[in-house]
Amino acid sequence: MSDSVVNNLKTIRDYLRWATSRFNKAELFYGHGTDNAWDDAFHLISYALSIPIESYDILEARLTIEERQNIVQLIDERINTRKPVPYITHRAWFAGIDFYVDERVLVPRSPISELIENQFEPWIGDTPSRILDLCTGSGCIGIACALAFPDAIVDAVDYDENALEVAKINVARYELEDQVNVIHSDLFTQLNDQKSDIIVTNPPYVSNEEISQLPKEFQHEPKMGLYGYGADGLDIVQKILKNAPKHLNPQGILICEVGMSEAQLIERYPTVPFTWIEFQLGGQGVFVLTREQLQQYQDSW
Repeated sequence: MSDSVVNNLKTIRDYLRWATSRFNKAELFYGHGTDNAWDDAFHLISYALSIPIESYDILEARLTIEERQNIVQLIDERINTRKPVPYITHRAWFAGIDFYVDERVLVPRSPISELIENQFEPWIGDTPSRILDLCTGSGCIGIACALAFPDAIVDAVDYDENALEVAKINVARYELEDQVNVIHSDLFTQLNDQKSDIIVTNPPYVSNEEISQLPKEFQHEPKMGLYGYGADGLDIVQKILKNAPKHLNPQGILICEVGMSEAQLIERYPTVPFTWIEFQLGGQGVFVLTREQLQQYQDSW
């Protein structure tokens, strides 16, 4: 089949159409940077050809035999392994920024990117001087915050030392070593009395039962980045809620993502006035609480 494809398909458009058909037939799952077979295929093909992902104006370009063979190999890998494309290309975009990723970290995909691009308006007043990215993983949230607020110090914290190695790669990539502190810590334990204006976090919040039911693409991601402990997967979120006010300045806010676990969190804390953010670009399950609210409901946690 591969020889026939290489001999008969000539252009980028040919391979984009062929890959899309194969992906649809294989019933792949999308959700790691794309939400459909066409975009997934184009990310993979643009990587194979070392062209920008916006290069739709050259779809009629003819490909060399070597380029065609490389594309076929990558498409086969995507189907046979069910790896998300970013783990094959080692590239993922978050808040318009290109990040290195591998299977030591989750693939960046949080709607928090929209908040960062909008500089957290209208949720903050003054420009933040210090931001804490808790459960940083690849460092994407912390680095995006650093680029959005060049005068702010950012602490990028994670318990997983393997994930922190990837975060360091991305910090170095954007030469942010003097602005972004990569810190190994079990949540707040190594932060002493350090306080921030914003704590932003996309922590593990998936239950063990839910993980077992996820599509195969998610099985390539580190379980430590997904599993939040507890019957509903929200035990880590609970620890964050309990300890966050001690690490926020008086006008500080906590921004936390719980995704599809939004209903379970409300069920846990039915009296807490979570403010759930509506996103223009899609996404759900991100709430805001002020330091004052976190303190007011300390007995709930």
